[in-house]
Amino acid sequence: MRVLLVEDDDMIRRSLGAALEAAGWSVDGVRDGELAQSALADGDYACMLLDLGLPGRDGTEVLRRARERGDATPVLVLTARDGLDERIRTLDLGADDYLLKPFQFSELLARMRAVVRRRSGSAHSLIGTAALQLDLTTREVLVNGVREALTAREFALLHALLERPGAILSREQLESRIYGWGEEVTSNAVDVLIHGMRRKLGAEAIRNVRGLGWRVVPA
Repeated sequence: MRVLLVEDDDMIRRSLGAALEAAGWSVDGVRDGELAQSALADGDYACMLLDLGLPGRDGTEVLRRARERGDATPVLVLTARDGLDERIRTLDLGADDYLLKPFQFSELLARMRAVVRRRSGSAHSLIGTAALQLDLTTREVLVNGVREALTAREFALLHALLERPGAILSREQLESRIYGWGEEVTSNAVDVLIHGMRRKLGAEAIRNVRGLGWRVVPA
């Protein structure tokens, strides 16, 4: 899944981005509010990690403008500002969660999973259908109750499809959910990924809708 990391400290952005990628996320990193707004307009992110103390347009302004234009991307604020009034203001502007620096990486991952679950409309870690479920905590798929391990891209693909079983997602929509800015995407990358998923999950797990895209059939 793709995450937008907005952090003006180059060392923090690089180190946190590397840790997130090692944990299976596809990361787009920007250092200021203007770039953050452009990225949100162009990308489809599972969540945004937002620092408040940004040069130029600060994080609260980025958040306010995103919510005003109807952008529902989950936002997890990462900041050293620990004042109660600041936290209340940020949450009232539409942030989904708030984590003070310094923090433990394991807690960050847990909070990211929580805001992504809420975006999917689920209070627990499993989303999907009775026959095909995705565990957002373990990043495994359950096929009729049997667990299978997934690669990072397989997980991102299934997460996009199982958020709304039955909805058709185009090639471009799937690419935007799976790949980051710096990743080279071949013309048949999604086809190859889905072919491998069908071998793992069954030929009918992901269905093609000719000329439109792919979907998971709801129970």
